[in-house]
Amino acid sequence: MQATTTIWKPEVTVAAVIERDGKFLLIEEETERGALFNQPAGHLELGETLTAAVVRETLEESAHHFQPESLLGIYHHSHHKQSAGVTYMRFAFAGRVTSYDAARALDAGIIRHAWMSVDEIRASRAQHRSPLVMQCIDDFLAGTRYPLELARRYAPQA
Repeated sequence: MQATTTIWKPEVTVAAVIERDGKFLLIEEETERGALFNQPAGHLELGETLTAAVVRETLEESAHHFQPESLLGIYHHSHHKQSAGVTYMRFAFAGRVTSYDAARALDAGIIRHAWMSVDEIRASRAQHRSPLVMQCIDDFLAGTRYPLELARRYAPQA
């Protein structure tokens, strides 16, 4: 008898870690657990590169134009809700904002963006969407940076 194989696929997400003048850009958003903080982050869409996704998500959630400069890390995180587990593969990018569009409407569910100090972020851990919020900032502060080329898209030649 042959064992049944279950096909499993993680959720692929991107996140922007942006520091300016000693403060980090976070998003306060409505979730099933109430208002929580996260980096500008979201899901990779069909046909999109990882860097295009993080630029898009940052703009949609914060109205800030983001320029990725390095890959901060790839994070494998499992979040278990009741009986169903969800696993995320998060590609976090470090970079800078190039401009702000104050007139831009934010995605549904976004309450606001906030520039917060590391101490403020640590003090708000109970309101983080996941432990990856602090882990990405800690990695950023430790100087972790990888070339953007590690997140390369393979496009076959015709």
